[in-house]
Amino acid sequence: MEHIELFFRSIFIDNMVFATFLGMCSYLAVSKKVSTAVGLGAAVIFVLAVTVPLNWLLDQYILKEGALVWLGPEYAEYDLSFLSFIMFIATIATMVQLVEIIVEKFSPSLYNSLGIFLPLIAVNCAILGGSLFMQSREIPSLGLALTYGVGSGIGWFLAILAIAAIREKIRYSSVPPALRGLGITFIITGLMAIGFMSFGGMLTGGDEKKEEKPKVEAQIKKEEVKKEAKEIVAENTTIN
Repeated sequence: MEHIELFFRSIFIDNMVFATFLGMCSYLAVSKKVSTAVGLGAAVIFVLAVTVPLNWLLDQYILKEGALVWLGPEYAEYDLSFLSFIMFIATIATMVQLVEIIVEKFSPSLYNSLGIFLPLIAVNCAILGGSLFMQSREIPSLGLALTYGVGSGIGWFLAILAIAAIREKIRYSSVPPALRGLGITFIITGLMAIGFMSFGGMLTGGDEKKEEKPKVEAQIKKEEVKKEAKEIVAENTTIN
């Protein structure tokens, strides 16, 4: 259940584009065609699915305070968290280079259409943001880190796929001259972000029900205290 909740939360509620506005450069530049958006989105899913678990392992066993205790008790006080950015970026750059080699080998047309934006995945803030959010939210296990990476990648993929499909259709619409290009794209992105905000209540229904029980118990206890107080007062009046 925890994996399912984290998966859907990372796709809809904590969407990289619509909730935190990360990865907007490639989101706006490569979303003119659906085919190009699908290729870049698949690459982002792969990179996030690999780098977030790898960076979780780096954080748990090398970077965080006390992570090096497995080397011996004398290393228990070491804290290498100041190296987080460097190590995370190095891992991301390695995976992006691997993706670039694979895409160039098996799909030269997609490689040419993505152009400079494929190697720029290495500096895509959505990729680094996934690892930093994983670290700041203290995701407890490797499996949950993998779930979060895949979910975040799918969320970014859905965002760029949706805007690419809309931009292809909007070419045949009568958009005012002042809003053509990035102007109407920003407006559509804002409206889509508002729409994704409606998913915020998806995973909060159970919490409200759980909060009702303590209130009912507190009311019952108050009533019992009032009854006991009335009985004591009645006993005192009869004695007098």
